[in-house]
Amino acid sequence: MVLIIGGDALAASRAYASLEADAAVVVLVRGGSPALCDELQWRARQGQVSVLDWDALSSDSRVDNACALEGTSAPGIETELDLERDITSLDGYLSRTPVSLVCVTGTLSLSHSSRIRSLAPHIARICRAHRIPVNVADMPALCDFYFASTHRFVDPTTGAKSSMQLGVTANGEGCRLASRIRREAVAALPKEVGGAVIRIGQLRRLAREHEREAEGCGVIEETNGSDLDIEGANGDAEDTSVNTPNQPVPIRRADDSESIAEAVRRRMRWVAQVSEYWSISQLSVLTEPEMRAVLSGSIGLPSVGQHNHGERSPSQSLPPLQTSQHGLQPILSSVPSKKQGRILLVGSGPGHPSLLTLATHSALTKHADLILSDKLVPSAVLELIPRHVELRIARKFPGNADGAQTEMMEAAVEAARRGLTVVRLKQGDPIVYGRAGEEVLYFRSHGFEPLVVPGVSSALAAPTFAGIPVTQRGVAETFIVCTGVGRQGKEVRLPGYERPRTLLILMGVARLSEVVGALLGYSPLDTASISKDDSKREGRRDGSPYPPNLPIAIIERGSMPDQRVLVSTLENVCTALESLGAQRPPGMIVVGWAVLALHGHGDVRVLEEGEGSDEERVKQWLGGRRWNVTEGISEGWSVL
Repeated sequence: MVLIIGGDALAASRAYASLEADAAVVVLVRGGSPALCDELQWRARQGQVSVLDWDALSSDSRVDNACALEGTSAPGIETELDLERDITSLDGYLSRTPVSLVCVTGTLSLSHSSRIRSLAPHIARICRAHRIPVNVADMPALCDFYFASTHRFVDPTTGAKSSMQLGVTANGEGCRLASRIRREAVAALPKEVGGAVIRIGQLRRLAREHEREAEGCGVIEETNGSDLDIEGANGDAEDTSVNTPNQPVPIRRADDSESIAEAVRRRMRWVAQVSEYWSISQLSVLTEPEMRAVLSGSIGLPSVGQHNHGERSPSQSLPPLQTSQHGLQPILSSVPSKKQGRILLVGSGPGHPSLLTLATHSALTKHADLILSDKLVPSAVLELIPRHVELRIARKFPGNADGAQTEMMEAAVEAARRGLTVVRLKQGDPIVYGRAGEEVLYFRSHGFEPLVVPGVSSALAAPTFAGIPVTQRGVAETFIVCTGVGRQGKEVRLPGYERPRTLLILMGVARLSEVVGALLGYSPLDTASISKDDSKREGRRDGSPYPPNLPIAIIERGSMPDQRVLVSTLENVCTALESLGAQRPPGMIVVGWAVLALHGHGDVRVLEEGEGSDEERVKQWLGGRRWNVTEGISEGWSVL
């Protein structure tokens, strides 16, 4: 329950915010309902809020006796005895009533609110004595919390309120500005946000329905609960402390058996993937059959008996063509049957739409009949696709990457045989860790020679957006690009340390501790002792170990408006990344002295000065801190 002390327009705003959070609201004001503003009077008549008069509160008998002895004050004149009576009455009310929050209004104007302002310090003291958080308008020193300017999203298709709320607060330093920022943030978000949250909630419940069945059958008791520790330390649930939806998992095949617990874990991982990578508009129109198809994992998973000659096994079938995410069903029958189908392997660049090549833009907007997109291609690029073009997004969820890859290749061949122009859309450059090579060979073996359209590789573009040159005279003479994970999740060997070289690691942020451990030769989170796994870490590196004070950058969603860049040293970066909370895939890692080369006034004498100056160099770069974080990209990109 929320207790609001005051009956003015601000009290009405506080009541509205509390009601939006599904809280019960009691308004305490001297004079009762007639003293309320029009909005609160209307809410009281509708039964949305309860109204309590100060004079109706039960006061301490000793105060009542004192009032009788001292007499009654003149009308309109507040005495110290009146204040003491009100304070004692409120204390008694809070002692017998379960109140969660107290909000005090009517303190904005000294000329009209001297009584409530006089009471405010006492109200705050009483609330803290009862361990009830209190907010006093325009008196931040008395506040335990601040109200955010909030907006609750609705499902545009039904008008139903969703559980999604957006709140912005300036912590008492600029309420009007916070409201403006909230309005602009809401305007910038897709209108389907509310519907998307409702559908994801339904998807989560479907993912867990077998868990509830197991509980009903006593499976959890038989396993002592350990087998169904869905939200345990393994990070298998969607909302655990694990900060990446790309946590490595074993590759799963269609004929693999799995327990109820394993099935729930897999589904919850896939819920996290859908939440992270699918467009808001696509999520908002998910139907229950589509949700069940996503969670089943039966589509696109290769069976053991499947041949690699393009023939689909009887147990597998291509899913029916889905409605375009843009709202129109593609009219396939209008495509001439004699038209020669073709396949384009296209790179979409790092993410910013202005970095699309002319060839890629033309392929997406003028030539494509069907677009098969990787999940990492951002919505800003997908929004360029005409509404009549069908779009499918790869279901490359943890444990299903190979199955999803096969599904997309089969879909491309099937559509090309029907005379369609198929665009296989990949992030960055399709040849740089984009598995384009195997797709070229697959399509060629099925009679289609694909056209490969290069894209701007995120390996080079993302560091540029972060202000990091991969090469710089006097700092970095060469660079090497590698991956942080091998085929089917296996470990890869990383190159050894060379001072004039920049190391670029793609797909390694979700495995940062393993990557950094391999570079250092020991666990970055346990430097006090030598672990028995240190020899294994040494075996993951070819060459010399990297110095612990070497600069490293984690670049997330490079080139996008919500880009985040974390810079630190190898010895501190794991702790730094963990402190940031949820990760923002896709991300990449830059290791080497080039990370600090263009910071501030620049430092381009790394190779000339040698290792003796490294400690002071790093200290000046980080300003004495262990890490720094920057958000967003240059405003100059908004006009391009």
